[in-house]
Amino acid sequence: MTMDIGGSFRHELTGCFSQGSDSNPTVVMAEAAYQAHGLHFRYINCEVEPEFLEAAVEGARAMNWKGFNCSIPHKTEVIKFLDGLGESATVIGAVNCVVNRGGKLIGENTDGKGFVKAFEEVKSASGQVIVLLGAGGAARAIAVEMALAGAKKIYIVNRSADRGQALTDLINEKTKATAEFVKWDKTFAIPTEATAVINSTSIGMAGVGALQDIDYDSITESMLVADVIINPPSTPFLEEAAKRGTKTFNGHGMVVYQAVVGIKYWTGEDVDPEILRAQLVAVL
Repeated sequence: MTMDIGGSFRHELTGCFSQGSDSNPTVVMAEAAYQAHGLHFRYINCEVEPEFLEAAVEGARAMNWKGFNCSIPHKTEVIKFLDGLGESATVIGAVNCVVNRGGKLIGENTDGKGFVKAFEEVKSASGQVIVLLGAGGAARAIAVEMALAGAKKIYIVNRSADRGQALTDLINEKTKATAEFVKWDKTFAIPTEATAVINSTSIGMAGVGALQDIDYDSITESMLVADVIINPPSTPFLEEAAKRGTKTFNGHGMVVYQAVVGIKYWTGEDVDPEILRAQLVAVL
């Protein structure tokens, strides 16, 4: 028998606590990155029902896990079982990544950070005027992180006034950006001052067809258009925007870079995002 990598038979443990964990592709990205970079870590998808979330967190603490992701439905409930929160998680009010820092479990949110990294592959977030379609969990993370990265103004376009106004108030009160709520009760025309349009809704996802109710001719070629959906890679929303000559990108970058940020938190290593991207494309 030969010794394992690093001269130890024990791996450092990371993973994800969620329901519906069978469909979480982060495991293949993380495992590929760990192997390629010679990191003696493993990533384990765990099916955790809400009533067992506290026990799962305490189990990770007892077994000295380096950290774990939290996905639906645990992103807010997990907060009560942690020792503290990072800046963006505090503002967003949700955690998707927990990091073991000297025995303390600290909640972070990498959803929006992943999106910002993908966005900034194309252009800087600083000074952008953004139209954000939707006001759910993904929108909340994206809006906060884009604001913290220097976005100038964010239009929050949403059918529910309560949720849309709450996100608008959060951006205005907790960041330096300006936010304006627009109730989405009719076909929405993109303001001419907008420099980026982001879909954070599920419209266009595989099995959830149709197009967002917007005036596509109000999209100009100078705008950057993005979608958080990863399957299909090219949504009807992106295809319509591309017909107007705009540069577009899908949700792959957000998923890849949130994993890159999480792995950095856990391992201290900057892993190659192209390794993760190749694995994500392969499994999808």
